Amino acid sequence: MQLAKVVGTVVATRKDSRLEGKKLLIVSPLTPEDVENASDGSSTRPVSGKANYIVAVDTVDAGFRETVIIVQGSSARMATTCKDCPVDASIVGVVDTVRLDDGK
Repeated sequence: MQLAKVVGTVVATRKDSRLEGKKLLIVSPLTPEDVENASDGSSTRPVSGKANYIVAVDTVDAGFRETVIIVQGSSARMATTCKDCPVDASIVGVVDTVRLDDGK
């Protein structure tokens, strides 16, 4: 599982029939630095200089700019609405808060 930020949507009029009716979102995986910045409220945008976008099937009705939990590979096909679908990434959770313990 990985934390990511929803940064856009994908519209595909022609696609595999098993993807009909599924919402496709563009997510940007968050680095540890992104998570640290978001947890202190200073930033809600990925800070890494490289854009690494993934198209993921939304199984939890996520929204734009929300922090989400994504799974990839065979785990993505185990999500509720993705069984036997040709997907490599699924959004399986919407994050309310992130708290990092400093170990003290």
